Amino acid sequence: MISQINGFYGKIKLMIDRYSREEMKNIWSLQSKFEYYLKVEIAVCEAYAQIGTIPQEDVEQIKKLAKFDVARIDEIEREVRHDLIAFLTNVNESLGDLGRHVHVGLTSSDVIDTAFAMQIQDSGNIILADLDKVIFSIRELAKKHKYTVCIGRSHGVHAEVMTFGVKLCSWIDILERQRDNFAHAMEQVRVGQISGPVGTYSNISPDIEQITCKNLGLKPARISTQIIARDYHAYFMQSLALIASVLEQFATEIRHLQRTEVLEVEEGFAKGQKGSSAMPHKKNPVLSENLCGLARVVRANSIVALENIPLWHERDISHSSAERIIFPDSLTLVDFMLDRFNGIVENLVVHEDNMLKNTEKFGGIIFSQKVLLELVNKGLSRDDAYRIVQRNALDAFENNGDFKANLLSDEEVLSYLSPDEIEAVFNKEQFLQNIETIYNRIL
Repeated sequence: MISQINGFYGKIKLMIDRYSREEMKNIWSLQSKFEYYLKVEIAVCEAYAQIGTIPQEDVEQIKKLAKFDVARIDEIEREVRHDLIAFLTNVNESLGDLGRHVHVGLTSSDVIDTAFAMQIQDSGNIILADLDKVIFSIRELAKKHKYTVCIGRSHGVHAEVMTFGVKLCSWIDILERQRDNFAHAMEQVRVGQISGPVGTYSNISPDIEQITCKNLGLKPARISTQIIARDYHAYFMQSLALIASVLEQFATEIRHLQRTEVLEVEEGFAKGQKGSSAMPHKKNPVLSENLCGLARVVRANSIVALENIPLWHERDISHSSAERIIFPDSLTLVDFMLDRFNGIVENLVVHEDNMLKNTEKFGGIIFSQKVLLELVNKGLSRDDAYRIVQRNALDAFENNGDFKANLLSDEEVLSYLSPDEIEAVFNKEQFLQNIETIYNRIL
């Protein structure tokens, strides 16, 4: 079984391993998995010693002597067709008579699911650190661009003036919320079990579960049915999918803003980097595009986690094969995605001049609402004011004209507004008067 999983899983992991960071990668290696298994088994022995069932000196010897070898486990597993039994058989080869104290009253899932919870916690702590790093980087960029004027867009179309810093504040708000969601999901899934077959403690005391889980930094599941219910794990995977999805949201924004006709930001372009095999002028948002593609994988994996919830009766193992792929896969990917996005933020090229220039297209048609309100203040009905402003704005837009110039030559407008009053309307500072309020909420 292990060799088959290695072959299948190895192919899927080939792409991930090319860029995975060692700390996360190591948590999900076979060597590490069995190390977690051994921690659980030893913790159970220590719990038995604490209640006086096993001599403490025997536990100390078990801790000193217990060892395993992945190749030997694989060899045994080819015969017994059960990876946990193969693991235990190999460990007992190093313990001799002391092996009688190991795995007493347990079932396989007690070890597997409790070890799995520890892997998830250790991996989750890496993700939390990644999130903190990204949030810090965006905060630093937001401080720099608090009053960097840019155009806000709705439906992809110019709307009104905002600042690039406000756009970044939105990212901070979203990421901080996802950090909270993820931390909550981590706490929810921080559960272990030592409850025996079908979870009835038939051959083991609930006290052993309490002591073991506490010593491993876990909470005992309120109830386990030989396995820990998979809605815990699905919820955790949804939180990963949310992180991946909001990173895609930010990456999509960067891709749009790097378009040639917009060119408000660019990903950093390293010395010697080349964007195209055919077109030397190309600088493409390839890092952001990578993130968008990887987000699809993480979301797809979260669906698998949902499908793992309905199992037969008290347990089956249809979830197991999928989890061996989707958890290391998704955690490694989100770790990578956060690291990559942090690099994008730290090296982002911001073209402030282009941002400003884009707000002035077509003679400032984005000031249309300001003109509308000024005309209403002069006594026009809203419908009449809208008609006048729209006529001048669409003429500028459709004929590559100048909105302000149109207003200054429109007799109907001039019957209500003087040229000085029209000029006063086209003041970007009006859009920035509440930026401080937004920043006080976020930063």
